Amino acid sequence: MQLMHSLRDRITNGQYVADQALPSEAELSEIYGVSRTVVREALAELVQERLIYKIKGKGAFVAPDRAEVRFVGSVTGSAADLLASGRRVMTTVLDQGGGPASPEEAMALNLGQDEPVVRLRRLRVVDGVPWLLVRTALPEQYVPGLDRAKLENRSLYETLRRRYGIEAAGADRWLEAVIPTAEEANLLEVEPGTPLLGIESVAWDKDGNRFEWYYALHRSDQSRFYVGIR
Repeated sequence: MQLMHSLRDRITNGQYVADQALPSEAELSEIYGVSRTVVREALAELVQERLIYKIKGKGAFVAPDRAEVRFVGSVTGSAADLLASGRRVMTTVLDQGGGPASPEEAMALNLGQDEPVVRLRRLRVVDGVPWLLVRTALPEQYVPGLDRAKLENRSLYETLRRRYGIEAAGADRWLEAVIPTAEEANLLEVEPGTPLLGIESVAWDKDGNRFEWYYALHRSDQSRFYVGIR
């Protein structure tokens, strides 16, 4: 408890600033004269309080104020929302191709069995920190050639608007807490077993055509989501 309070005070009074690395477990153990087990317990408490975050193989860092993301309650894409708030956004395309719709995709997009879809898997990094990992499927009939389009560091919604004239008129989204796979945890640079926020979405255009399904995993230590009810 003493170690946790000492570190908390250093963070809250600005001695440690956002995204600054804390001393290693071995260094903290030597500085405070406590065991590595005590250090781990203190750091775990600070992670729970969202004052610090851990990156696998790199150590513990001071958590910045979590950005308030509003796209959960809007039809904008997350990239547009983040860019509008002045964040530095980079998107890496991990997989891009096409194939017959899976039963889940067909149901979400109102497609017949085995109708073709374009699939994307992307990793978004915000201000140098992995932010979200998202799987997307779109009916090929609405987006021919999207499986070959250059989408690196580009907004998918802006591409849909400019290239295909598709704009979202509405969307349904479902939120849940999930535990990532080992690969997902590695890509998002979180410890295995770290809870993430899973968001499933189905979007449609002004004619009611469902043009996009996605499932995104968000690091909950980096953001919180705003939904206003009026």
